[in-house]
Amino acid sequence: MWNDLDSLVEASMKEWKVPGLALAVIQDGEIAVLKGYGVRDTDTDLPVTPDTQFLLCSLTKSFTAAGLGLLVDERKLDWDQPVREVLPEFRLRDPVVTGRLTVRDLLCHHSGLPRHDWIHMPGDLSNAQMLAALRHLAPNKDLRDTFQYSNLGYLVAGMVTERISGQSYQDFTTEHLMRPLGFKHFGFSIEALGAAEDGARPHAMDGNERHRTPLSPIRATPAGGINASVSDMAKWARFLLDGKAGERQLLSAQALREMTTPRVHMARSEFTEIGDSHYGLGLFCEHYRGERTIAHSGSWAGWGTLMTIQPERRAGVVVLTNRAPGSTNAILTYAVLDRICGRDPIDWFGRLAPRRKQALDQIEIDKKAKADVRQSGTRPSHALEDYAGDYDHPAYGRVRIEQQADGLAWRWRGVEDTLEHRHYDVFVTPDRPTLLHPSDRTVTFRYDRQGRIDRLEIPFEQMVDDIVFRRVAAGDVLDAAFRKLCAGDYLHSGRVIEIRLDAMGQLAMTIPGQPTHRLLPANGRNFKVDTLEGFGVEFRRPSPGEVDALIFHEPRITALAPRIAKA
Repeated sequence: MWNDLDSLVEASMKEWKVPGLALAVIQDGEIAVLKGYGVRDTDTDLPVTPDTQFLLCSLTKSFTAAGLGLLVDERKLDWDQPVREVLPEFRLRDPVVTGRLTVRDLLCHHSGLPRHDWIHMPGDLSNAQMLAALRHLAPNKDLRDTFQYSNLGYLVAGMVTERISGQSYQDFTTEHLMRPLGFKHFGFSIEALGAAEDGARPHAMDGNERHRTPLSPIRATPAGGINASVSDMAKWARFLLDGKAGERQLLSAQALREMTTPRVHMARSEFTEIGDSHYGLGLFCEHYRGERTIAHSGSWAGWGTLMTIQPERRAGVVVLTNRAPGSTNAILTYAVLDRICGRDPIDWFGRLAPRRKQALDQIEIDKKAKADVRQSGTRPSHALEDYAGDYDHPAYGRVRIEQQADGLAWRWRGVEDTLEHRHYDVFVTPDRPTLLHPSDRTVTFRYDRQGRIDRLEIPFEQMVDDIVFRRVAAGDVLDAAFRKLCAGDYLHSGRVIEIRLDAMGQLAMTIPGQPTHRLLPANGRNFKVDTLEGFGVEFRRPSPGEVDALIFHEPRITALAPRIAKA
């Protein structure tokens, strides 16, 4: 049955330029094929073996769901338990959703949050920092309104595992799942993969050119950070048929049924052989040519994985590659399922290979369209040094803008690159298709009513409004000596405005008949008026040792209040 499979593997790898591939086939509950193809690293040309470790990417989610299933079996957890009962520090922007969101909601991507993947990418934040960021992220749907894939949801699910078990996610998953199943070649970080004696390396595409790309971390480990060999993943696929480790019932039939029951509609495939796809708990629930399948795919910078199981036939396929994106995994999976089911094979290679050429042609068309978008003959509205500074968002972190020669550069959480001017106050990040990089993102600078640049916007999450980074205070306003100079009395329209230093050395303003307002450092010699949106105060400093006037910047007026000289 498997004699002609090698030729299809080799043809698919050649067409999609896949350096290395590992394949496992489960038939009648037993491992029928376990084989490596190609090389695990184009720099060394060392071959892929069944024990070569690959980054599993989102196949990891099935481990996370199964681990929680073990805790449900032990009656330490309920699928419908609110997350905050386990993690009191968990917060979303909406307090009602915060209290109602359950573990099941996390596992079937039903939180109302879109992906917001650039919180866990580029991999510089701890779990605690990512958890704290959630309260500042905009949702775009109501709780349980629709399926929206969320790696951050699985990060939280892994933290639920840790809080209940008292173990790290790594230790719990190793002790309760991997060791009972006899895993031998696995790890939980990109550093562990890099140190593995038989570890693959990722390769990504730039058009039709393949490049070896750096190992990029997945710090949201429960969402995609496990590394494993296909010899171990064959054991995992076999386990998902009945929940057994040998003769021992490791995961109950009820918990496995919860994982493999369709819960949330994902999409309808363009191919009638597949039809509608749903999500269970950590697994896709689909059909292939009328037969029930459970599956999960995975993709990351330079990696592509797919695991598919037919429970009624006690069959399964696992394909791991060190190249992404591509159709090789699907072609081989469907070819194997056709053989297992005894059906005339569908020529998936013939269907999908022409689409690859169409996609490559489209890339060139899109490149030209992108070049045409750039407006000629426009310039930034401000001098370049006016854009330079730090800008903050409570979840997405700090962007630093620097002037470089005749342009701007940006630094953000380990990313450093130039910005290309597109049109007036809109710049764009460069395209880096082979790296984990926020490519082709517009950086739009905005300014206040006085024309001072006070924020920038970046579309890090396309399903919500652009993420707004507010300018960080800088200049004289941060100087305690300058603030001391500002303290005093100022006269406007016969009223005395009092500016005083508080116990923390910050300024406060009292206008007769109004409450006292704190003055919040903005930029240069400008302060924002606390609780009054759009109101600002500027102090005029004609010489280093003197502040002689206060300037009000209000929505409709600008007013000058000279300093009252001391008697």
